[in-house]
Amino acid sequence: MFQNVLDAIIPNCPTLSHICLQTGRKHYHGSFELFGIVAHDTPHHEGLPRLPIPNFYYTLEDILFEEVKKKEGLTWSVHRPGLIFGFSPYSSMNIIASLCVYAAICKHEGLPLRFPGSKSAWDGYSDCSDADLIAEHQIWASVDPNAKNEAFDVSNGDVFKWKHLWKILAEEFELEVEEFHERKKCTLEEMMKDKGQIWDEIVKENGLVASKLEEIGGWWFVDIALGGEGPLDTMNKSKEHGFLGFRNTKNAFISWIYKLKAYKIVP
Repeated sequence: MFQNVLDAIIPNCPTLSHICLQTGRKHYHGSFELFGIVAHDTPHHEGLPRLPIPNFYYTLEDILFEEVKKKEGLTWSVHRPGLIFGFSPYSSMNIIASLCVYAAICKHEGLPLRFPGSKSAWDGYSDCSDADLIAEHQIWASVDPNAKNEAFDVSNGDVFKWKHLWKILAEEFELEVEEFHERKKCTLEEMMKDKGQIWDEIVKENGLVASKLEEIGGWWFVDIALGGEGPLDTMNKSKEHGFLGFRNTKNAFISWIYKLKAYKIVP
């Protein structure tokens, strides 16, 4: 698909000057199945070599590098976000929307908010990439000469612990937080497998945008994201090249919850 898009655009868009390719942090640790097995040590940085394994992101980069040679003056940038915090409620990898749906179901059933992840995720440091910051980063790379023909990690520039964001999530849905016990660990995919009818009731009672639980809850992805301490990256290269954007992750987390509520995706 990427090859086809570039084959169509490059020869037919005479004013095209720059292409942004967004991949992600799997550049440094491979597919989810290989996570923790062949990964580079953290914090990840752009100078690390490719891993000796097949990787879809490497293929995309190779296509990009070859295609830009076909047009004189055409430049590129590669952007590698980590866990993305954003809106996009029907994305299978939107962790905030999925967590809000989970919290709404807990509220409906009168249950406390139970953390479905591991102790290392609960207590350990993680980072994320705000969707608006990623867009800002790509605009910068498109217009700033210092960013041309470079690959960049893109994250908020701070770190967080899930046990702190969990309290915020509970407050936003007026829930109690269940005390964390790793021995009680249960995957969210397992916990949510029979909750479709409950979600239908929540949608109807609260006048939400019509959705089915399987459309809006990416439980498999949440289980991966909360299954261990998240890999970190560094924004040093971006800062050295002139990008000083950042996001306060706590504030970003709250703002995306508000947006999901404002658009009647969750109650």
